[in-house]
Amino acid sequence: MSILSLDQPGRQMLFMGNEALARGAIEAGVRVCAAYPGNPSSEIIASLAGVAHDLNLYVEWSVNEKVAMEVAAGASFAGLKSLVAMKHNGLNVAVDFLFNLAMSGCKGGMVMVLCDDPLALSSGNEQDIRTYAKMLDLPLLQPSQFNEGKEMMRFAFELSEELGIPVLLHSVTRFSHARGNVTLGEIPREVPQPYFDTSQGIFPKPIENTHPALHEKLARAGRALAESGFNEYLGPEAPELLVVTCGSGVLYTKEALVNLAAQDRVGVIKLGGTWPLPQEFLLEHLKKCDRILFFEEVDPFVEDNVKALCAQHGAEVGLKTFLGKAGGQVPDWGENTPDVAMKSIAGVLGMDYEPPRPAEYAEEAAKAVADMATFRTLGLCAGCPHRASYWAIKNALALDGRDGFTFGDIGCYAQGRGPSGFGVMKTMHAMGSGAGLADGFGQLTRFGAQQPVLAVCGDSTFFHAAIPAILNARYNNANLLMLVLDNSATAMTGFQPHPGVGRNAMGEEAPVVEVSEVCRAIGAEVVELDPFDLEATTETIYELLQDLDGIRILVLKQECALVRSKRQKLMYQVAIDQEICRGDDCGCNRFCTRVFKCPALIWDQASGRAAIDEAICNGCGVCASICPASAISREAV
Repeated sequence: MSILSLDQPGRQMLFMGNEALARGAIEAGVRVCAAYPGNPSSEIIASLAGVAHDLNLYVEWSVNEKVAMEVAAGASFAGLKSLVAMKHNGLNVAVDFLFNLAMSGCKGGMVMVLCDDPLALSSGNEQDIRTYAKMLDLPLLQPSQFNEGKEMMRFAFELSEELGIPVLLHSVTRFSHARGNVTLGEIPREVPQPYFDTSQGIFPKPIENTHPALHEKLARAGRALAESGFNEYLGPEAPELLVVTCGSGVLYTKEALVNLAAQDRVGVIKLGGTWPLPQEFLLEHLKKCDRILFFEEVDPFVEDNVKALCAQHGAEVGLKTFLGKAGGQVPDWGENTPDVAMKSIAGVLGMDYEPPRPAEYAEEAAKAVADMATFRTLGLCAGCPHRASYWAIKNALALDGRDGFTFGDIGCYAQGRGPSGFGVMKTMHAMGSGAGLADGFGQLTRFGAQQPVLAVCGDSTFFHAAIPAILNARYNNANLLMLVLDNSATAMTGFQPHPGVGRNAMGEEAPVVEVSEVCRAIGAEVVELDPFDLEATTETIYELLQDLDGIRILVLKQECALVRSKRQKLMYQVAIDQEICRGDDCGCNRFCTRVFKCPALIWDQASGRAAIDEAICNGCGVCASICPASAISREAV
């Protein structure tokens, strides 16, 4: 049994932040949950999928975030509690529907968990999605501790059901993926009968009715948040400095004050509900001090809104000195940390502050790491089929000789922009954007463009966002070659299933939707190959580029090495004959380790020859095809 489904009220458990949010949804009585994988949000739905059968939930990985939100809304319209989770990029995909949903409202409680990724630790960009709450006129909650996150989730469902609007709950990477104590509550077992009221329907009513009504609901949400106990003042009654903070900034601020021994000098306004602002609470405590420091990630969302509140109530709160992102006291990008909090607070208080890691120690640590650890850059895994695909693309474009290039987007295959993918991929934007960009460039032959254009996407991305682009290319007769790098997994985010793998989020069998069949259905010419067959793949790409009239689809299908290794360690036993290996005398200077760069190919300093790291080799055998001296052999296992 999963610890997530334990029905033992009062017991304390150690949960990841995402697990705490999932447990809160369970205790709130959620029934339908949907998402598209995207770190740092992925574990929420993965956790719920693991207990779906035990707790009578329906959980799905949807093809994209807009559809996931619509699935959750459909359940809500029938009176069931529903949850949808996504990362910041995903909200951009779903927001078109959400703007209408905010106006129409919902019936059963509906909570949206929105996870930001400050510093873009597992994303193509960083973004602060909290501004959407203000645009949408929807309430926004920000937990700072794990048990609070669970309780906020329960509160959010209650608030959503009471007001008839979705409620947003905001997390960041460090909350989602850290761990802390959570006290279990009861798990409700009763499932209400789903019913959609056909006598009325659910539509955004005329704007003069819906928008004022939404504002009134938001005001009610503000009053409920003010009474929730999630907003709190900590510190002296007459502080020298007030820190206004929320989310991850709360614990960082507390730790900084302890380390600086400044608890008696600094007051902390901790906001659990950041939209709408708790005006009366803020006005009461902002009077305590004339210096206000805002500490939050990433954008000055609270900072700007509190400043506006103070301007509106200037006569009541008096003249303030505001410090934060606008004044340069807090970084206006990236992650916050306890060190950043200490530096910011000490600087404002005029305290001497020495970083906990002096320069001498940092230099010593860096030297030790350099001496003891193998240097590795970001790269594709050993045995990854994408490396073979990019090798074939690289060579085919070189043979073609017309300076062709490749459009791409985010995923494991985004490594195609770096050394691991031989610099083949020249753009990386949103999911599916490679295909859309190639659509546009593929229309430029009429203006004299001569470079052949390719686009790459993964199989999960194909279902998520590339289908409209290839449909557009077919309809408008764009000239492009689309390569679908099908490794049978949503590999970048944790190997979640998608329509092409034959099972759903709950582990049940599901119909397999073949990429090639979808492409043939729209009239595209489709070729399927195994990218590990380098010769055939290179030749096929080259040939398709020679007569590029309209859209051609090349599906390069080979299972992700990490997925395959769970049931079959090796396809081939790979070995290097060091008598044949040329070492430093190889034509391109250690060709296999310096150019091809599979992590399982290593340089043996003692012998001056290449070697195989058997601990990580997945036995794809591709290196045997690229060695110019034929020193690498492979034998089928």
